[in-house]
Amino acid sequence: MSKEDVEFIGKQVKDMYGTYIGKVIGTITDIDGSVQTVGVDCGSEGLKQVPFEQLVVQGQYVIFIPRWRLDAQRLLREKGLTLRRIRALIDIVSENDDMKEDAELIHEKYKTKLLTLDETERHIKGRLEQRLADLDNQLKSIRMLRFDAKLQNKSNEISDAKYESVKTHTVEIIEHIEHEKAEIVNIQRRINDLSVDSVEKTESPKQDIHSAAVSYLGTVETVPSPPKMPVSAGAAVGESNSQPSTPKPVAIGADGEEDPQDSDWLKRISSS
Repeated sequence: MSKEDVEFIGKQVKDMYGTYIGKVIGTITDIDGSVQTVGVDCGSEGLKQVPFEQLVVQGQYVIFIPRWRLDAQRLLREKGLTLRRIRALIDIVSENDDMKEDAELIHEKYKTKLLTLDETERHIKGRLEQRLADLDNQLKSIRMLRFDAKLQNKSNEISDAKYESVKTHTVEIIEHIEHEKAEIVNIQRRINDLSVDSVEKTESPKQDIHSAAVSYLGTVETVPSPPKMPVSAGAAVGESNSQPSTPKPVAIGADGEEDPQDSDWLKRISSS
């Protein structure tokens, strides 16, 4: 384990939206010394073992990246790359029709890959919908708490200062939730932009590869650019001497390319 891996022990952990989670108290390593999971003391929720790839260091904090975000970015990257490969396949066939037979074989490979990615996409979409539902329930609970505090204040059970304190903290939590909901909705849109027509799945492998692939490319070329927002690049939590360090999470555009304009979550963390 590198020196940097050891130094993040004891740091506070926040999620990407500024909510405090706990404190790093140790790690579990593989036989080669590489970090597998990080132990985070979450108070009344106990000790949680967080996968190493879901943590990045940002200044004095360790930032927790939700699994849905990593999986969604991986899907966008892989599906975008697959569609670009199909586009390149079309270009090759259009330039040299003699290669059509070979191209059909390669087309089957990427068609199968898209089928696999479609299944992954359905699973991720379900998780994103469930997360949105959970966040909506949290909002209802927070607003109920804030309203009850107002009732207590009006009935002279708590002072104005205490009511203002409740209101300040609940507003902060609501902002964090709204940030996460906005990012989920944005990712849902980008995934939908990469969705392909299901008709292609039923086409014969012997049909003209050019017409078959165009159904994919039509989706790619009409993808609107995602809204651009500033982001700071966070370094990964340490690097192992025996294996490459886990890449930091980055935004992936609808075409699968890395998007340097990610959400402003690191800025929010730094200012918390």
